[in-house]
This record gives sequence, structure tokens and C-alpha cells, in this order.
Amino acid sequence: MEVIYEDNHLIAVNKTCREIVQGDKTGDTPLSEILKAWLKEKYAKPGNVFVGVAHRLDRPVSGLVLFAKTSKALARLNEMFRTGDIKKTYWAIVKNSPPTEEGTLEHWLVRNEKQNKSYAYTEEKPNSKKAILHYKLLARSDNYYLLEVDLKTGRHHQIRCQLAKMGCPIKGDLKYGSERSNKDGGISLHARKAQFIHPVSKEPVEIVASVPDDSLWKGITASLI
Repeated sequence: MEVIYEDNHLIAVNKTCREIVQGDKTGDTPLSEILKAWLKEKYAKPGNVFVGVAHRLDRPVSGLVLFAKTSKALARLNEMFRTGDIKKTYWAIVKNSPPTEEGTLEHWLVRNEKQNKSYAYTEEKPNSKKAILHYKLLARSDNYYLLEVDLKTGRHHQIRCQLAKMGCPIKGDLKYGSERSNKDGGISLHARKAQFIHPVSKEPVEIVASVPDDSLWKGITASLI
């Protein structure tokens, strides 16, 4: 677990594709519990330690996850995520070249709970939710393309589903059309950055999560970092 930001009210972690944010049916220890133990030991705290989950990342996705250390911060963070006051930037490695170097995708997503998968449509469907993102081509290698994604809405599997609908499934994402899995079991989608006004101090905050330590990520982002 890599802590990349901490103050009295917030703490941020750079998650690997092997870690989960909250408990699930696997029974693996989630980051929220690992953080509680870490904070308890670091500050020699008696009793229970508060760690609030304000948002989630899919297990195979790496990158920045923001937690609250106080109930006041959690309530305000939840509202900020709901209203879109936290700007989240993602990096995605895809196999195919996007149709344009920059663009906005608008779809209607329908979530299938049994399959744990979303489907994108160009027209509104029953039980669908509008999904909007902006993408920009940042870099390319011999075989792959690096896209920066600015989320305008927060839907289930939104980036994975919309990029696949565009013809650019994320590397390693078998569920959304990638040809083969990644060796580490994750997908090449990384929560790169969060920018927001601190919920308590009201100061501007920018947190950046370094990319995974593998040759593809390091190679394709070398000119950017």
C-alpha cells in the first residue's frame, strides 16, 4: 500500500490492480481496513480508527483512491463526488488508434447486474443513464496508444464501456473486448490525478498517482513524466 497524500482529514492511496477498496465476496482484506491498521500503528491510536470510503475503483484498475479520516470530511467528500466538484483524470492504454486525437463521448449506459457489465447505446434506453467523458491522445508506442480521460459523469464501468464502444478497448480488459489478459490480472486503466478544493481547509489540492511499475507503462509515458 502506497500512501501518496495525507492531512488531518484526508488520505490518498495509489492502489495496485491486486487491491480492493472495500470488502467483497473474495474475502480479501480491503484497503479501508489496511489503512485503519496503518493509521492506528502510525499514530499509536487507542480504540477504533475512522476511515471513510468516498469513492471506489474497480479491482483491476490502478491509481488514486481518496479516503476520509473524519466523518465531517467524508460527508463533504461524498457531496463533492455527487456534484462533480472533484475533477478526476484517468490514463488508459488501448490497442487501437482512436478515430480522432481528441473528442467527447456521450452514450446511454445500461448496467447488467448479473454480468457486472455495462452496455453503451447511442440513444436513451429504459433504465439507462447518460455517460459523458472527454478523451485526448497523449502518446503512442509501436503497438499501443495512451489516452487521457476526463470523466464528466460517474457511471458503472464508464471508461471501460465507452472506450470499447469507440473501438478502443483497454489493454487487458477481456470483459470489454481486449484480446488477451495482462500478466498481473489487471487492466491498463490508471486513476492518474484528482483536483479539488479541500472540503475543510478550502485550499486547492492536486494529487497525482505514479503509473504502475512495468515496462509498458514506463515506456509509453516516458515523454510525459
